[in-house]
Amino acid sequence: MEILNRYLSGIIMPALLIILGVFFAIKLKGFFVFHPIGTVKAMLKNQHSSFKSLTVALAGTLGIGNIVGVSSAILLGGAGSIFWMWISAICAMSIKYAEVYLAMRFRHYSNGKFHGGAPYYMRDGLKNKIGFKLAFSLSIIFAIFCTINSLTTGNLVQINSVSSLLPISPLAFGIIFTVFTFTAIIGGFERISKITTYLIPILSASYICICLYIILSNSGKMPIIFKEILTDAFSVRSASGGFIGYGLTASLRYGVSRGVLSNEAGCGTSPSAHASAENNNYHGQGCLGVFEVFVDTILLCSLTAFVILISKPSNASNPMELVLSSFEMFVGSFGARIVIFISILFAFATIICQYFYGVESLSYISKSSKSKSIFSFIFCLVLIVGAVIPMSLMWQISDLAIAVMTILNLICLFLLRSYVSTSN
Repeated sequence: MEILNRYLSGIIMPALLIILGVFFAIKLKGFFVFHPIGTVKAMLKNQHSSFKSLTVALAGTLGIGNIVGVSSAILLGGAGSIFWMWISAICAMSIKYAEVYLAMRFRHYSNGKFHGGAPYYMRDGLKNKIGFKLAFSLSIIFAIFCTINSLTTGNLVQINSVSSLLPISPLAFGIIFTVFTFTAIIGGFERISKITTYLIPILSASYICICLYIILSNSGKMPIIFKEILTDAFSVRSASGGFIGYGLTASLRYGVSRGVLSNEAGCGTSPSAHASAENNNYHGQGCLGVFEVFVDTILLCSLTAFVILISKPSNASNPMELVLSSFEMFVGSFGARIVIFISILFAFATIICQYFYGVESLSYISKSSKSKSIFSFIFCLVLIVGAVIPMSLMWQISDLAIAVMTILNLICLFLLRSYVSTSN
């Protein structure tokens, strides 16, 4: 699996993200860069329903990926991984716009609400291009991987990253966490969106304030850190330490893969949340997708990276320990405990959002209510298991699921490029 991930996540996925990101940026004339005021105005239309779907999408992106994902990238790929995370984010903005736009355009209305996302625009958008049978098969394959991803990246990785943060046994933590999660998910999208509407702004603002305090207190180190990021980004160290070419450098591989893990652009998951918005403003919802990537990667991931690179603790043996040691160095044990609390709530928000993605994907595959009940049971069971199992294998499974979903979705986006525009 490590070798497969090295090629999928280290060569194919980064190449497709960058090439397609540049393509859509040119096609859309870089409107979100050259016309920021117009982009903001488009975002603010139908803001109530749009904001609810945005916070759910942000809940899926703003989580452990912004904290442990970033520290994992630095541990495995060095400071240069942050540069490639930025590059992937810039490319991801136009890709996120395209997939959200398509999700809005090809969504369906049933049982009193909208349903949409990658499986829907794969099936309905591609059926006239490659035939219905092939388009439907691709949409089913994607939905299967999206369901798997909700159980791995959206569940196992999240709970495993925070299960040891409190002074209780991981098993006890997993059981307590599962109870709170079950209480949230039984209310469906409405309850999930209500929770994220309040939780995400508060968590994001708190985390930003702590990070800015540390960064501004050490502003003199920032030029050195930027130099280190740029220098390391173009090294030729592979993930195994050998000289095997630029395409397999650790910084490129982990910067892009952890960037996608964080902002989910291109992998086709968050469009399901955006498609639930109760408006027909395709362009405005797409602009919110651009904003989602900016907040997630350019802002929060960068802040985490700067704090880690400023402190550079030498005693950290895993991603979460690296993060906590970095914060504790400047804000003490009390500040570190606040970060622990924020991390746990971020993980909670991500998990309930990823449950929604899993249910939506499963509902696309099977209309049986029994399958949803079985999935909900498995999802909660996985939470308990994920709190106590080793972490390394989960990252590999997550990387594989994300790579397959992203590659399949990016190919689909290119084939449906004629449907994407800056108007409704």
